[in-house]
Amino acid sequence: MEIYQLRTFAAVAEFGQLTRAAEKLHLSQPAVTAQIKALEEELQVGLFERTPAGMVLTEGGRRLLARAEKVLQAAQELRNEAAHLRGAVAGKLSLGAVSDPEFIRLGDLVNVMLARHSLVELEVHQHVSGEALEAVRTGELDASFYFGELNVPGVAALRLSDIVYCVVGPAAWRKRLQKAEWDDIAAMPWVFAPHVSTHRKMVEALFRSRSTVPGKVVEADQEALLSSLVIAGMGLGLMREDQARAAVKARDAVIWPKARCDTTLWFVFLAEREREPIIAALLAAVRTVWSKLAAAGAAPDTAGAAK
Repeated sequence: MEIYQLRTFAAVAEFGQLTRAAEKLHLSQPAVTAQIKALEEELQVGLFERTPAGMVLTEGGRRLLARAEKVLQAAQELRNEAAHLRGAVAGKLSLGAVSDPEFIRLGDLVNVMLARHSLVELEVHQHVSGEALEAVRTGELDASFYFGELNVPGVAALRLSDIVYCVVGPAAWRKRLQKAEWDDIAAMPWVFAPHVSTHRKMVEALFRSRSTVPGKVVEADQEALLSSLVIAGMGLGLMREDQARAAVKARDAVIWPKARCDTTLWFVFLAEREREPIIAALLAAVRTVWSKLAAAGAAPDTAGAAK
């Protein structure tokens, strides 16, 4: 059997469709079909059942897929090690993004990383903060941006920036908010982020010491969507200070001045992987991008999980 056959096997299993697998592999559909047939004949095991809904793994296919993925991973590690011996960094990176791409300088990071290391394949996945941190801990993501408290054993981070969030309401609520106190604010509808998000935890922390809970009208899993719903009049919400002031300037929103939330933006990764060439290269790229923004040219701080 050949590595490319195993790669095709894994792709068909991933998508459940020959067409999508062929697109990913840059092959024709007949070529994908032929490779799967050849592999089944060599192994003398049916790997898939052809159904109207697509390609479904057989029981034997499910068991062999786990073995095939280990072989593919070992082959990639071999290539990475060879590249390392040549002085090159290569491999696939799965990177988590939170907030909006401009704020976390995602485009700058991708450009710097790929300009320095053309053999690296970079995948970016949008996540809610809490989900991103958990995905790094479990290995689903190689690294991620994250904002909030950091106290997960085994997870280390680069401290990138301090962030301020404001309580914001729609412009039409200006008079209501000018005289509003905490009880009034809690009685108004709110736009919430999901429970797993740092955004939601900041709202809950605002009211925890006051023994009250704000109302909720709708939940949004992205900051841009949350801000849009606030501006549209669905309720109050937390908005990053730069975005809040821009919305006020555009006369779309009003800031309630009696509360604010402070948090930190981090770049998180597994501490045990810090010296891996590809992770070290990624961290160097993050430092390059963010050191240009740090006061007095200082590079971001490195922090352990216990900080």
